[in-house]
Amino acid sequence: PGKDFRRNMKLRVQLQCKNLHEYLKELNPEVLDRLYNHPATCLAVYRWDAQLRDADAVPGPAAPPGRRGPVGQEGQDHEDCVSVLSGLRLWHSQQLQGGLQGYTLNPVFKDNLRTALLGGGRAWADEGSALGPDRHARDIESLDRYATERWEVILQFMVGSPSAVSQDLAQLLVQAGLMKSEVGEAPYITSAGFQFLLLDTASQLWYFTLQYLKTAQSRGMDLVEILSFLFQLSFSTLGRDYSVEGMSESLLTFLQHLREFGLVFQRKRKSRRYYPTRLAITLAAGITSTASSSSSSSSSSSSSSSSGDSGYIVVETNYRLYAYTDSELQIALVALFSEMLYRFPNVVVAQLTRESVQQAIANGITAQQIIHFLRTRAHPVMLSQSPVLPPTITDQIRLWELERDRLQFTEGVLYNQFLSQADFEVLRDRAQGLGCLVWQDVSHRVMVVTPQGHSEVKRFWKRQRSNT
Repeated sequence: PGKDFRRNMKLRVQLQCKNLHEYLKELNPEVLDRLYNHPATCLAVYRWDAQLRDADAVPGPAAPPGRRGPVGQEGQDHEDCVSVLSGLRLWHSQQLQGGLQGYTLNPVFKDNLRTALLGGGRAWADEGSALGPDRHARDIESLDRYATERWEVILQFMVGSPSAVSQDLAQLLVQAGLMKSEVGEAPYITSAGFQFLLLDTASQLWYFTLQYLKTAQSRGMDLVEILSFLFQLSFSTLGRDYSVEGMSESLLTFLQHLREFGLVFQRKRKSRRYYPTRLAITLAAGITSTASSSSSSSSSSSSSSSSGDSGYIVVETNYRLYAYTDSELQIALVALFSEMLYRFPNVVVAQLTRESVQQAIANGITAQQIIHFLRTRAHPVMLSQSPVLPPTITDQIRLWELERDRLQFTEGVLYNQFLSQADFEVLRDRAQGLGCLVWQDVSHRVMVVTPQGHSEVKRFWKRQRSNT
């Protein structure tokens, strides 16, 4: 149980998703400078926040903020703006006359942003019209349907439904902490994966994209190249086809991965044209929001909304659960923590049991996540009552979780086999003074200290022995 608790906390932290500013700010400065050589990237960053529009109004060197600037909340907003611009390397520091320090707009960013806004330069992507009319052209409705189906295949695979995904995709889900794989066993969903399923689709896409970008260089890909291509896709026209001519091998591989994610449609792997889907074009909207904020405000419009199944669960005080849905994904989600009893064309009947809930908890799903899932997907009839879920149900789910969490494990270093009681007490007192004593047994002369305090306690003991 202690191991599960630590894993749950670790994964919960990992699921906090960065926005575009936070992600770009952590990139190597050399990578950022290369990114600004692409007009699509500059336009995406410019569009990210109104603060960047203020930066565009600075034609040249500017006086340092705070010397004669506004005070109070306006002054703080100004400082925050400067922090954002500096973190993105959009403002470069330079020395002004009189020994003052000022800022000037990044010239590469400025030139390429002007190109993006006013036109000029090379085309971002070759339109498929150069290849002639497409005999198998896709309309917007079919592209939307394709994107939804492909994305749901990934979600269904996460909840254990038989779905055909590539080995690369399965490995990426494991590396992202959304699934876990034991030797000789099929991957299964983790606590972070369950949280992931509660997010809205835009946040899911951006979080998933972040995990992919983290492994891009280990795959032999150019991070700048694929990031620029992603930004280009976000400015594409829905329903229009584009040519793959001139793409590098790395980009062609990336295109196949995007095809599997549902971000682009390509009729065949060797097809010379592709269609960006709505998921790719709206990706920039998902970039500007964090998964942590969306998990609470957008849970009710999560992946389930794509199936039109929000508000479909009824829970009774006898632990019987009714899910009015025919979505395979939603049924598989309910089966993660309940025992399926009956299935009809438009409703499934399940039972919340001690074994089913504790099995979900053993897989990393928390009681609070189960309760949150049931509450945010409650049928309108249940929403009319207060509380939405019967207290007997929520209390029992928490109690079943507590049964597995009776023990709490803490890492430490064991000290034993002391030659005298005096030696034990001297070292114990030293550990207490350092605040690193975890546990002691005076009668058996045994104590445990934290790993962080072990080196200091060990040095003290060596000095003590050398003095005697």
